[in-house]
Amino acid sequence: MKKIEHIGIAVKDIEASNNLFALLFDKPHYKIEDVESEGVKTSFFKCGPNKIELLQATNDNGPIAKFIEKKGEGIHHIAFAVKDIYKEIERLKSSGFRMINEAPKKGADGKIIAFLHPKSTNGVLIELCQDIED
Repeated sequence: MKKIEHIGIAVKDIEASNNLFALLFDKPHYKIEDVESEGVKTSFFKCGPNKIELLQATNDNGPIAKFIEKKGEGIHHIAFAVKDIYKEIERLKSSGFRMINEAPKKGADGKIIAFLHPKSTNGVLIELCQDIED
């Protein structure tokens, strides 16, 4: 794992949250993107070398809607940049980690992604990210 790529925050209202985080960081978001496969609308902020991803559910059956219903708004996941997501998935599986995604899929912000199950990571949802160009 190369670095923390971003921290994902589940929100009920992405426009209101965009306004809040724009005030917090003293600059606007740099991208809004829908990820239909995950049932979310995302918004990205840069804060120094770090990124924050806001996630709003676009349907009532998606993972963000379920997360907010169960836990409310808040930190949803921590994403780590990896050099080779396929090798990293195999390394983690062989080390006993449980994957939600056995194979990577297209995510937001030019990435392919895969999630580790929080039951194998002390309750923290971990996302692996690789730039599509890599």
